[in-house]
Amino acid sequence: MKFKIATLTLALLASGAVFAQASDTVAKVKASGVVTMGVRDSSGALSYTLGDGKYVGYHVEICQRILANLEKAAGRKLEVKYQPVTSQNRIPLVQNGTVDIECGSTTNNATRAKDVAFLHTTFVEEVRIAVKTSSGITSVAQLNGKNVATTTGTTSVQTLRRNERATNVNFNEIFGKDHSDSFLLLESGRADAFVMDGSILAGNIASAKNPADFKIVGEVLSVEPIAIMIRKDDAGLKKIGDDTINGLIKSGELAKLYDKWFMQPIPPKGTRVGLPASESTKAAWATPNDKPMEDYAKK
Repeated sequence: MKFKIATLTLALLASGAVFAQASDTVAKVKASGVVTMGVRDSSGALSYTLGDGKYVGYHVEICQRILANLEKAAGRKLEVKYQPVTSQNRIPLVQNGTVDIECGSTTNNATRAKDVAFLHTTFVEEVRIAVKTSSGITSVAQLNGKNVATTTGTTSVQTLRRNERATNVNFNEIFGKDHSDSFLLLESGRADAFVMDGSILAGNIASAKNPADFKIVGEVLSVEPIAIMIRKDDAGLKKIGDDTINGLIKSGELAKLYDKWFMQPIPPKGTRVGLPASESTKAAWATPNDKPMEDYAKK
């Protein structure tokens, strides 16, 4: 009986050690020599695949800089594995230790912060309106009586309706099954405007047959901080990540990385996203922080 109790005690201690290590990425990778980066297949210039297991983008490159410093802290060469994640599974995969650092397009909000942690904000998304250049539309008020496209499963139109500038503005919603389908509604004239995240709008315009035929206009409808995600209570990686980002900001390297991925030709087609850093993004760089989107809504 004593042997069984001792065995059980050892097992519980061992499982406790594993659990503790799961939240301590530095210890975990020091022991295993492997670190896993969560990446997205099509999160615009933030994180996307070139095929054959190759992933690139603004957040991917920032994470590579963070992992280089993690390697120094671990004191050994680390093998970096890339794990594709989706909107549905990204948080569980970080929580259960499958992914050590998620480098995609995740919004930092108060609800998610109960389950995971976020590094300092590196990109702030703004929901905007895309229209045809010839439309004459420049503001939310001019959408009255118009057809407005958005993508099924997104919250952009709800965001538009909640905006105080949309009071007494009545428009018809038209849904695309995905972002490219929504843009096609605008391109074909079936919609007068397409409401969505600015980076998605810019990406679709950049890929259009005649990009000059479209433009992003109007007021910013909502602001969302997008950040790199790690496990909760992972103090070691949190410090390494924040210090790396702060160093990139201070040296001007982060602004250069932004320019590389959002203003210059990017692979594989050499297209330009053409999305200058927003004032909200510049403000996040000026005062590094991990504030959730709820704080951005307080004005």
